[in-house]
Amino acid sequence: MHDIRLIRDDPAAFDAGLAKRGAAPLADELVALDAQRRRFDSEYQDGKAEKKKADKAIGAAKGRGDIALYNQLLLNAQQSEAIDHALLDQSVRLTAELEALLAAIPNLPAADVPDGADEDGNVEVARWGTPRAFDFTPREHPDFAAPLGLDFEGAAAIAGARFAVLRGGVARLNRALGQYMLDRQAERGFEEVAPPLLVRSEALFGTGQLPKFAEDLFQTTDGRWLIPTAEVSLTNLVRERILDEQTLPLRFTALTPCFRSEAGAAGRDTRGLIRQHQFDKVELVAITTPEQSAAEHEAMTAAAEAILQALDLPYRKMLLCTGDMGFSATKTFDLEVWLPGQQKYREISSISNCGDFQARRMDARFRTASEKGTRFVHTLNGSGLAVGRTLVAVLENCQQADGSVRIPDVLVPYMGGVTELRPA
Repeated sequence: MHDIRLIRDDPAAFDAGLAKRGAAPLADELVALDAQRRRFDSEYQDGKAEKKKADKAIGAAKGRGDIALYNQLLLNAQQSEAIDHALLDQSVRLTAELEALLAAIPNLPAADVPDGADEDGNVEVARWGTPRAFDFTPREHPDFAAPLGLDFEGAAAIAGARFAVLRGGVARLNRALGQYMLDRQAERGFEEVAPPLLVRSEALFGTGQLPKFAEDLFQTTDGRWLIPTAEVSLTNLVRERILDEQTLPLRFTALTPCFRSEAGAAGRDTRGLIRQHQFDKVELVAITTPEQSAAEHEAMTAAAEAILQALDLPYRKMLLCTGDMGFSATKTFDLEVWLPGQQKYREISSISNCGDFQARRMDARFRTASEKGTRFVHTLNGSGLAVGRTLVAVLENCQQADGSVRIPDVLVPYMGGVTELRPA
């Protein structure tokens, strides 16, 4: 959510940020609407002040027994009250219109975010690990994991497309991955949280999924929504709160199912686990001061990278360009893991700094001992990691010629000592 006062102060800078996002200029329209709203509001406030004076005059006329003047003043007051109600209605209508426009505008990119229209404009920052040299042709996971317990046909019969049933060894490996990630992030200072999977509309508005992306979500019959990511629940833990600076940063992590309709993904990644309606993810969220947020962004990215390194999965770190960032982000790093079956790097984590964009929508603030008033916090979120995509990466990078899959060493204790999955 943007502050109209900042737009009034520097409309050119606001439009320049929108242009980097590929959006048309809006500052003049917003400022004009705000001016009209403020004029009606000012006239309404003036009317309230005049009403106080009129009430005194009416009381005085009545006290003197001047019935003619009393009746005239009473009539004037009634007419003024009708005008005041009309002014208030106009102010409320324009305020709602302005807030709706502001709510639909994406966050502006940070100064160091590269310009670009789409993913082709992203910049590789670093690369870790060397893709394994196979002595056979590596396959994509849908082509060899069915005997290991990955069942798409059974899932389709139960729920339709973009669902999977995990059985046996694959189910245990999926569970091991989630538990391992959760333990490692807790060791890094992220507080483990078991949050609601159903949330109110206000929570999704706070993190920016509503109103713009309603079609990507699943809504229940009672008006609540299934979370598309635990970011929604975790970030809203500070909704409408004023925090003390010394308590920051707050760091939260959660392992939850996530639910997405994938409305905009028709025809994309229709095979396998890459893009599902339901998947598990370990989420990371941080609540910081503006001064801490850049360093927190790097630390959170490193926390996600550490999981990939421990699993010995080659990846690259990408700085997203202006045209590929999410709606609420001001700067985003993507981690892309190497998938030998596809012979390409695929996104496995996005770690975003949202600045105060979400905090304004949630009214989440903090106070310092040295300053009067409050300031908005900065919020950050990222995957640490997406469990299903990590499962894909382990299956494909650790596959063996006979169809078995080697278990990464750090997961063996979580697998009860099992060192490989073998086809049934």
